Amino acid sequence: MEKTTISDVAKYAKVSKSTVSQFLNERYEYMREETRERIEQAIEELNYQPNNVARSLKLKSTATIGVIVANILHSFSTQVIRAIEDTLNENDFSTIICNADDNPKKEKNYIETLLARQVDGLIVFPTSGNRELYKRLVDSNFPIVFVDRYVNGLNSDAVMLDNEKAIHMAIEHLLTNGYEDIAVLTTSIDTAVVPRVERVQGYKSAMKRFDLPIREAYIKSRDLPVLKKGIAELFKLEKPPQAIVSGNDLTLMEFLKYASEHDLKIGSDVGLVTIDEVNFMEIHNPPITTIAQPTFEMGEKAVELLLDKFDDSNQSEGAQIYRFDPSIIVRKSAEKAGVRI
Repeated sequence: MEKTTISDVAKYAKVSKSTVSQFLNERYEYMREETRERIEQAIEELNYQPNNVARSLKLKSTATIGVIVANILHSFSTQVIRAIEDTLNENDFSTIICNADDNPKKEKNYIETLLARQVDGLIVFPTSGNRELYKRLVDSNFPIVFVDRYVNGLNSDAVMLDNEKAIHMAIEHLLTNGYEDIAVLTTSIDTAVVPRVERVQGYKSAMKRFDLPIREAYIKSRDLPVLKKGIAELFKLEKPPQAIVSGNDLTLMEFLKYASEHDLKIGSDVGLVTIDEVNFMEIHNPPITTIAQPTFEMGEKAVELLLDKFDDSNQSEGAQIYRFDPSIIVRKSAEKAGVRI
């Protein structure tokens, strides 16, 4: 007979594996009495025997998780980090947060520093470098979860947005409001950062889906210091775009600076939709339509996946990429007279 796993207990009790882990580690503060009773019953009826040696090692751990973010300036990153910190705190873990500045060398130094401090696990928004270092960690079953991006070829869990759906949502909204000549802005895809690449691919597939031409000149992927030059190139074209899809909050800021400096009126001169909700969107004139990411849910899921890894019975279940759906917050930046039928 196969040994009962924590997954079997979670399924039987109709709770998450992380909730069962919290029960086993006697963290009852955020657990209803009814939930405790269901887990107790499941453990008894399934005759579940936890790995007490592994669990005792974890209980003697530093109770600290390292979080490495590629670029903390992104509003998305700070919002997800807040959710991660809150959720880890609820589970009695401390958090060390490191900002890699999209620099693989700096990221490597932080990984080595955190490992030297004996953190129990890592949650990482990875840069495009350090694949071999991550591979060694994954191969040694060190608990690690990626957020926003994944590392190709590694058997490790990742929490991400459905980037293609996000771009399709933005373009469909612009088309509905009468814009057809649509450009997309992202930070550079030269380093193959997954969300940027997927958003450009999503742009192309959306244009194809709506029977619109794909103009390579309408795709601007540049490093931030030179992105404004790329935006200027767009509006010097013989047929400049009617609307812009901004790939994130940082590219949005570059576009808003350009629009202000060149008296471009958003909504009338050019339509605008951006990915990532920022706190000034609602008070901007006009208010900006946003494709929002479920940041709290994504952070919470990353922690759940990491805590699951602290039970040895979960190691053979295989890694997955968990995609979250975007949502649209409709405001005034893409309004235009006339509706595309």
